[in-house]
Amino acid sequence: MTKSSNTVWHHATVTRADRERLHQHKSAILWFTGLSGSGKSTLAHAVEDYLHKASCTTFVLDGDNVRHGLCSDLGFSDNDRVENIRRIGELAKLMVEAGIITLTAFISPFRSDRNAARNLVPHGDFLEIYCQCPIETCEQRDVKGLYKKARAGHIPHFTGIGSPYEAPEHPELIIDTHEQSLAESVDKVINLLVERGMLASQPK
Repeated sequence: MTKSSNTVWHHATVTRADRERLHQHKSAILWFTGLSGSGKSTLAHAVEDYLHKASCTTFVLDGDNVRHGLCSDLGFSDNDRVENIRRIGELAKLMVEAGIITLTAFISPFRSDRNAARNLVPHGDFLEIYCQCPIETCEQRDVKGLYKKARAGHIPHFTGIGSPYEAPEHPELIIDTHEQSLAESVDKVINLLVERGMLASQPK
């Protein structure tokens, strides 16, 4: 994709720091990654609910929801997966500039794509949260019936079966979603935000 030479970046009068002061917390990207069925969306929405009740400004970018609009033109080939995550990274970057704690819940199977999203924002603003869960457990859950379809050959590029998942090598947080309760997992994410200075203290 070639950028137009006729566009110039416009610097806003209201800055990210101004917006963070208004929201009374720092903005960041919480990037939840893991296999289908590993609990990414469930955890991301639970964390958002916790933060929302603590008066934080948040938004979850959910994989299925984004593919209904922003990425509705994309399939699931490797190239389309790369473009899907590129768009999400750019959108998440804009939301961070808006002062929002942005939570993304995507399989995002390739390390290079996750690293590209990380590199869009300043160091420390991207927190990779690996929802670690054995594929056997994910298949047992199989809420959407996707693994069954993939095993039957109806989804040829399904991550973990027909297409690889590259686990994070140095994530900011690993959560064993098959062993820890949802409440315990939420606490771990909130503690990470406090440790990184994105929240002044753990909201009650």
